Amino acid sequence: MSTRSRSVQGSVGGGGSTAGGSAVPLAVLLRREVVSERTAAERPELQHGLFSQAKKGEDFVFLKPDCERLPGFPSSSFSAFGLFDGHNGNGAAIYTKENLLNNILGAVPADLNREDWLAALPRAMVAAFVKTDKDFQTVARSSGTTVTFVIIDGLVVTVASVGDSRCVLEAEGSIYQLSSDHRFDASKEEVDRVTEAGGDVGRLNVVGGAEIGPLRCWPGGLCLSRTIGDQDVGEFIVPVPLVKQVKLSTAGGRLIISSDGVWDALTAEQALNCSRGLSPEAAAEQIVKDAVHSKGLRDDTTCIVVDLVPEKGNPAMSAPKKQPGMGVFKNMFRKKTSSDSSSHADREYMDPDIVEEIFEDECALLSRRLDSEYPVRNMFKLFICAICQVELKPNQGISVHEDSSQPGNLRRWDGPFLCQSCQEKKEAMEGKRRSRDSSSRNSGSSE
Repeated sequence: MSTRSRSVQGSVGGGGSTAGGSAVPLAVLLRREVVSERTAAERPELQHGLFSQAKKGEDFVFLKPDCERLPGFPSSSFSAFGLFDGHNGNGAAIYTKENLLNNILGAVPADLNREDWLAALPRAMVAAFVKTDKDFQTVARSSGTTVTFVIIDGLVVTVASVGDSRCVLEAEGSIYQLSSDHRFDASKEEVDRVTEAGGDVGRLNVVGGAEIGPLRCWPGGLCLSRTIGDQDVGEFIVPVPLVKQVKLSTAGGRLIISSDGVWDALTAEQALNCSRGLSPEAAAEQIVKDAVHSKGLRDDTTCIVVDLVPEKGNPAMSAPKKQPGMGVFKNMFRKKTSSDSSSHADREYMDPDIVEEIFEDECALLSRRLDSEYPVRNMFKLFICAICQVELKPNQGISVHEDSSQPGNLRRWDGPFLCQSCQEKKEAMEGKRRSRDSSSRNSGSSE
């Protein structure tokens, strides 16, 4: 994404002069006005609905449609929705619900303009997931949670997820998966990562040596490779999320955020079809009822539906025209590239004909996820821990590249930097120090 140095505060007041008193060219003022008008046009009406049926009482949600990065500045507004599917207790789900958004905002410099905030958001979400997991260690060790967290700023949707809850988007008649299942059965790469870090992945053994059920990590028997919490299983079960950021066209779209109780029973297309034409509240209820009717109430089953409505007064998304390629994800995106010939501001505020992918990364290595190419890198203070945000003295910070063996220009004296405790967390997740001793957990209580 492109970047502009003007902060939110700097855009308020001042008329036609800069802080130093020099005149601002008329062309610049006119351009700012056009950008402001386009930004306002890019803020569709948001409507949301929630429905849940509880089996264990371990699903929790976060619904905050009216947030401001800078209190009192409507131009910094955004919306946040989260789903937390707990297991082995509800402690991790409750703690994450109460702290994750604050940790995200704490990982982003407060004075960024909208464009820079959106560019910094993917890295901030990674840092916040890891910080929330690290801080939870001081509270409890025996519970965990999946997390699907969605931030909507105008037409830009940013999703960070660990575990097997999912976020699905329908826009322009096509379906886009904005999350992925962090189940061992779904990814050989995750199995390899955990075994290389010191975990043991296999199926449950029963009498006679037969193996049954999904792949699980032992000790503990967790079938998920990424969560927040679960320290009793091992720190190689990491909180580093998949992050996807997309921009919708002005036609809007519908988001479905649901726990695995829905997705174990319904496909994305089934969930969207059964709820099409309904308001978000009615749609969420219909999806949950169809899932429970199909499989029975075997687990907590929760659904959040969010509509980005292009015009006021339209309470439900109209049935979109079906297009070829339903269910295809990556190939349906228009992806930003550095070869785009339009200017940064024009590129940022144009109306894409289809959903536009801005960012996607699922790598579990913090050295990659916390690092950023110019200009995002320069948004973050040099002597601040990239995860927990504590101030560091010049000789205290440990580069995320300290033990990097990757080719290229990564050097251990380059930032971002971590404090000692966050460096220990990073090493544990990568299997470079012995994880905490674990006690076996009854497999029936794990995800």
